[in-house]
Amino acid sequence: MRRIAALALVGLLVGLVAYAGEMEGVKFPDQVTVGSANLVLNGMGIRTKMFFKIYIGALYLPAKQSDPAKILGADEPKQLVMHFLYKNVEKAKLVEGWEEGFKNNSPDKVAALKDQIDKFNGFWSDMAKDDVAVLTYIPGTGTKVEIKGKEMGVIEGKDFAAALFAIWLGPKPPTGDLKKGLLGQ
Repeated sequence: MRRIAALALVGLLVGLVAYAGEMEGVKFPDQVTVGSANLVLNGMGIRTKMFFKIYIGALYLPAKQSDPAKILGADEPKQLVMHFLYKNVEKAKLVEGWEEGFKNNSPDKVAALKDQIDKFNGFWSDMAKDDVAVLTYIPGTGTKVEIKGKEMGVIEGKDFAAALFAIWLGPKPPTGDLKKGLLGQ
């Protein structure tokens, strides 16, 4: 009897502290581990297009930070999780969005990063409601791309990671509200 009560208490406590953020019924843990680094949930936001909710983005950093220039300039682990809400987002639309995001936020780097951007775009497939993509930058390794629970590959270079995260944190993000949410504002 004591053992059952103890297990129930542990389960309850784990359930209480495991998640720091919830949006649209989707829960995000308060921290994640990347290699040996613990990252904290910096903020969350919803990517909308017209009036459709496309995905929830959650940004994880070593410590809370609201200055996009510092986040993009820091050579430290970071992770962006995208939990899709819309019933179907076609690969072509995603690639179009990434291309636009790179051009809008890192126009001076697009030509030099063409091979990395092409590799990144090649990883994507159609995304459906509740599909998840995880983009994790690991210093010295590159940006690991995981889609629907499958590791797709790693794209080398800090410059690529900065250009990728600038899609959401740069001067022309998909939406201002998404950027503010990721920055915890």
